[in-house]
Amino acid sequence: MDFENRLLPELRSVIAQFPGFQLEENLELSRSYLSSPPIEQSEHVRTTSRMIPSVAGEILVKIYEPAQRTDVRLPAMLWIHGGGYVMGHPDMDDALCERFVQAAKCVVVSVDYRLAPEHPYPAAIDDCYAALTWMTDEAELLGIDLDRIAIAGASGGGGLTAALALMARDKGGPALIFQMPLYPMIDDRSITASSHEITADNAPWNRTNNLAAWNMYLGDRTEDSEVSPYAVPSRAENLAGLPPTYTCVGQLDLFRDETIEYTTRLVQAGVDVEFHLYPGTFHNFEGMVPQAEVSQLASQSYVDAIARALNP
Repeated sequence: MDFENRLLPELRSVIAQFPGFQLEENLELSRSYLSSPPIEQSEHVRTTSRMIPSVAGEILVKIYEPAQRTDVRLPAMLWIHGGGYVMGHPDMDDALCERFVQAAKCVVVSVDYRLAPEHPYPAAIDDCYAALTWMTDEAELLGIDLDRIAIAGASGGGGLTAALALMARDKGGPALIFQMPLYPMIDDRSITASSHEITADNAPWNRTNNLAAWNMYLGDRTEDSEVSPYAVPSRAENLAGLPPTYTCVGQLDLFRDETIEYTTRLVQAGVDVEFHLYPGTFHNFEGMVPQAEVSQLASQSYVDAIARALNP
């Protein structure tokens, strides 16, 4: 049975019209697919932008917080947008970040990290770590509670979330109480069954694009090259000591098997994990078809997970 026929009926019409990414043929066109018109901002959330220091100069962060603040320090989350390490911008997640703020009564900082191939590894993770340390160093300015800091992201942003959790653990901070790598891009080896299974041109993320994106991110390497777990989290030998974790993935997502393996290894390392597998769904289904019943179920589940984690 082909890819489209395996999908839930409520998702098929969108996939039938999706042109598919062509990263190697036209990266700029592919990047344009992730641009979105400005949202109508919620009156309950205040959004500001500012430049902060990173390894190679300044980077943009967007800060979302309740419009009506008191002196009470709020929990905070660093959000890392998706795009396979080669696409995306914080603007595309404005509505989701507003939703996190309202559900979890928190501050969200969304980081505009540098993209490959113009800026291969370690640019993106360096920027994410710089944003996390800036958040915690500026706790007074942001009015956040350092005992309630989480990180989260989807797809490539999920991979950076997993990598950032490893880096924060290994560097001795900042302290995290939760990580939420959603359907994360965490294994460059592309040897799982699901990495071979999703090949349709109109699949939101297929094998061809996955191989191309990893090559852009990691640059020139051979089979014998040593790859850092901060670049490829699945290569981490030790997952002990990571924060409690929430993750999910679609059954027809190329990242299905690497997410399941990562989840299993976290559990075996003594990390508390909540995991959801959604049958009949593709990569980023809840972002592409937000009105579908399964999409609303999935997004509400992870929004609720953040709210619970940040308000124990």
